[in-house]
Amino acid sequence: MRSVIDIVESTVDTEFYGREYGLNETYGGPIRFEELLHNYESYLTGQRGLSDNTTRVYLTDLKTFCHYMAINHLSVIDMDRQILRGYLAWLATTAKNGIIGYSRVSITRKISSLRAFYRFLVQQSWFKANPMPSGRNFQIKTAKSLPVFLSRSEVNRLLDSPDTSTAYGLRDKAILEILYSCGVRLAELEGINLSDIKMDTREILVRGKGSKERWVIFGKPTALVISQYLQYARPKLSEQPNTALFLNRYGKRLSKRSIEKLVVLFARKAGLKSGIHPHTLRHTFASHMLEGRADLRVIQLLLGHSSPSTTQVYTHVTKQEARAAYLDNHPRAGL
Repeated sequence: MRSVIDIVESTVDTEFYGREYGLNETYGGPIRFEELLHNYESYLTGQRGLSDNTTRVYLTDLKTFCHYMAINHLSVIDMDRQILRGYLAWLATTAKNGIIGYSRVSITRKISSLRAFYRFLVQQSWFKANPMPSGRNFQIKTAKSLPVFLSRSEVNRLLDSPDTSTAYGLRDKAILEILYSCGVRLAELEGINLSDIKMDTREILVRGKGSKERWVIFGKPTALVISQYLQYARPKLSEQPNTALFLNRYGKRLSKRSIEKLVVLFARKAGLKSGIHPHTLRHTFASHMLEGRADLRVIQLLLGHSSPSTTQVYTHVTKQEARAAYLDNHPRAGL
């Protein structure tokens, strides 16, 4: 029995020609799926400016589709609504390991990735029309999970966890301060350079999704920690010139993985619930801003959200918290 890798590789080597939604006749001749994936990867990273991680997710989703088409002896150009329905059923039942399927959230993402891939092929004139129905005409209902965030006392315990008498402790406290005070993404924090910080105006230039730049703001407590890190700790981490703000023990830029481990470590040290990660502090930043009655458009700007609907999820969080607090504390809530 062939493995998944063998099936994927056999599909990659398959040549296919246009049919109803096939290749544009002006190109003529066969094309290999691996060529399309290579072109698509270049498009995602080059023209769309997506991060390596996001590009990897897109390509992984396409390999899932490639696997399905291979085991059903289909090619990419065979796609129609009937095949799409079969693909959806497979994703929901046995696609994950032959026994269980993917969650609705994962299925929605995989379909979205597939739709984007076919859209790219049409744009590149490899196909005459997109066989994938639009998101408006083909929707998968998913229950949106509410983001988890910390209370103010939990945040204080977390921020107080690093030992600031050491160079690494000062660095780690500065990391936690920026994650919470600025609400930046993990990749944005990793990419901060020394030249991106303006101490006089307490601002940091960060580069978000799609290489979009924005300024985030921090307060006096965070400014104090950053100053201490720059003055006392960072020079001890590297004697060689380096543009990165946060350095590892080798004097190189601290990686996303290392930052994740640090957050988990200090969350455990602070006695917080499990599952705390850097994005939890981003959620906490937004939720505490909203609790402080900040305008939703301001929060959207600071978070770097392209759509206000993404930011609106935090209004549901605070409403849920308000309801829980009322039912737990008001004398007449249980009457």
